Amino acid sequence: MWIHKPFFEYATGALLVVIILFFLGKIDYAIWPFQVVITTIFAPILIAGLLYYLIRPFLHLLTRAIPKIAGIVVVFSVFAITIALVVYFFGPTIKAQMATLGELAPETVEEMTEESESVISGFEFAGISGAKVQQSILGYVEGLSNNLMENVMDILGVLMNVAVVLIVVPFILFFLLKDDDKLIPHLMKYLSEEHKPEGRKVLKDVDETLSNYIVGQAIVAGVIGVLMFIGYLIIGLENALLLAFFAMSLTIVPFLGPLLGIIPALFVALVGDDPLIMAVKVILVLLVVQQIEGNLITPNIMGSRLDIHPLTIILLLLIAAALYGFIGILIAIPVYAVLKTLIHNFRLFIRLRKKREIAKSSG
Repeated sequence: MWIHKPFFEYATGALLVVIILFFLGKIDYAIWPFQVVITTIFAPILIAGLLYYLIRPFLHLLTRAIPKIAGIVVVFSVFAITIALVVYFFGPTIKAQMATLGELAPETVEEMTEESESVISGFEFAGISGAKVQQSILGYVEGLSNNLMENVMDILGVLMNVAVVLIVVPFILFFLLKDDDKLIPHLMKYLSEEHKPEGRKVLKDVDETLSNYIVGQAIVAGVIGVLMFIGYLIIGLENALLLAFFAMSLTIVPFLGPLLGIIPALFVALVGDDPLIMAVKVILVLLVVQQIEGNLITPNIMGSRLDIHPLTIILLLLIAAALYGFIGILIAIPVYAVLKTLIHNFRLFIRLRKKREIAKSSG
C-alpha cells in the first residue's frame, strides 16, 4: 500500500518531530535550560575544535617517536612559545599602528563632519530640512552616550565570559587530543554489527571533511596575510602589518572575507596623500592576491574536495548571517560540507543495500 512506502514513513516521522519541537517552543521553561547549556559550551567547544584540527597533524608526527601525552605537552609548549614570540616581536609594531589609526580616525571624522555640515545646512527635501536631520542624529548619539554607563555591567560580563572561555579551551583541547582515537569506537557501540562499517565510514568522511576545510582555510589565510603585507609594503601603505593582519583574519569568511578585509586599507589610503591613486593601488593588490590565491594557493592546498559553487557560498553566508550573525558565517560552510558528506554517504549506502537485496532475492 502507498502509505507504507519509505517516503511517507520518513515524512510522518519528520512531521511528528516538527510538531513536538513546535509545542516545546511554546513551553519556555522546557527549552530554557537547553539554551543555556548550548550557549555556554558552544564557544569553548568551537574554538577547541578548530585548534584540535590545526594541531592534530603535528601531534601525529610527534607520536611516531614519543608517547601521546608527551607529544601534547610538546605541542602546547611550542604553541605558547610561538604566541609569546609573536607578541614580543610584532606586538609593539601592531600596538603603535593601532594607536596611529586611533589618532587618525577622530581627525578624519572631524574633517568629514565639517564638510558635511555645510552640505547638510543647505539640504531640504520633501519638507525635511538638513537641520532637522542633524538634530535627530545628534539626539540619537546623545541617547547612546547616556545609556553607555548602563551597559557597563553587560560589557564586564562579556569580558568575564571571554576570560572563562580562554581558561576552559586548553582543557577541552587537551582531552580532545588525548582521547580522539576513542570517539569512533565509542559511537560504534550504539550501532548494530551490520551497520558498524557504514557508520565508521561516515564518521571518518566527516572527520576528513572538517580537517581538510579547517587546515586548508588556515593555510590559505596565512599565505594571503603574507601576500597582502608584501603588497602593502610595495605600494607604501602605512600601517601595513596591522592592515594585513586584519585582511588575513577575515579570510576565514569564504568569498566575501577578502572584500571586507581591504575596507580599513581603503580608509587609510583615502586619508593620506594622493588618496585616489593609493586607493587604486590597494584594489590592485587585492586583485593580484586574489588571482594568486584562486589559481595557485587554494587549488593546491584544498583541492576541489568541498566542491561548493560560489553562488551556493554566497546564499549560505547570507542565510547564516541573518540567522546567527558572525558565528553563523563562520560555521556555515563547514556545516554545509558535513551535511553534504552525510547525504552523499547515505545515498551511497541506500544504493548498496538495494543492490544486496536484489542480489539476495535473485539468488
